[in-house]
Amino acid sequence: MDNKIVYLNGQYLPLNEAKISVMDRGFLFGDGIYEVIPSYSGHLFHFEQHMERLDNSLSSIRLTNPHDRAQWLEILTPLLDANLDQSIYLQITRGVADKRDHAFPQNITPTVFAMSSTISPFNDVDSGAKALSVDDSRWELCNVKATTLLANILLRQQAVEKGCAEAILVKDGYVTEGAASNIFAVIDGILITPPKSHEILPGITRDVILEIAEENNIPYSEDIISLDALKTAGEIWLTSSTREIIPIVQLDNEIIANGKPGPIWQTMNQLFQAYKKSRL
Repeated sequence: MDNKIVYLNGQYLPLNEAKISVMDRGFLFGDGIYEVIPSYSGHLFHFEQHMERLDNSLSSIRLTNPHDRAQWLEILTPLLDANLDQSIYLQITRGVADKRDHAFPQNITPTVFAMSSTISPFNDVDSGAKALSVDDSRWELCNVKATTLLANILLRQQAVEKGCAEAILVKDGYVTEGAASNIFAVIDGILITPPKSHEILPGITRDVILEIAEENNIPYSEDIISLDALKTAGEIWLTSSTREIIPIVQLDNEIIANGKPGPIWQTMNQLFQAYKKSRL
């Protein structure tokens, strides 16, 4: 692990040699954003869409993108392995300031860090995962992929301590998303996911699933989901770049349908795997 090569501010170096200043605003304030990009057999998945989300996150915190897309591709490609399925973690902070001050410092250079990790997406068609519903106590800019993830971490930990894979977040009686995922539910035969807003992170995998559903005549809708409606769903899924599509078979100790991944998940998972291969 220590010998893994990472990228930091223009250099490729072993992970154990990558260091930042304690005055970096990412360390002091969480003043930065991140992006996670899957890579299959050395090919970045939906690179342009991830770069668009990166641009949106940077714009939201008033930070200029330090590179154009061609430069990002040049930076990230050496971290990829054609023989592995990986995720690229990319983080940009506002940089190192002379003093600790909440106001934006002038004329500093952003800190740019990137590394790759192997991923093993969920693909067990015979089992599923458990989830716990919890109150969504996060801030109002959840659409920004900010590094300030303490609220998400605390919410996920509540789920982990109860033997669950994820926390499903609820605000004013309606489901928003998972602590680190988007949510889908099959209700009365319709695949439903909450619409994009400041309350959820606009997931790339989420968008791909909707694209696949439309192309394959799977009825779907972007609509609000109440917690009461979710508990009556025939299927519940959670999606993310690194875990792909996870079927939830138990919510708050209650079994969903027959307690196994549902038929629409089975179909979508097959279609998603085929879609991945078509992008190589």
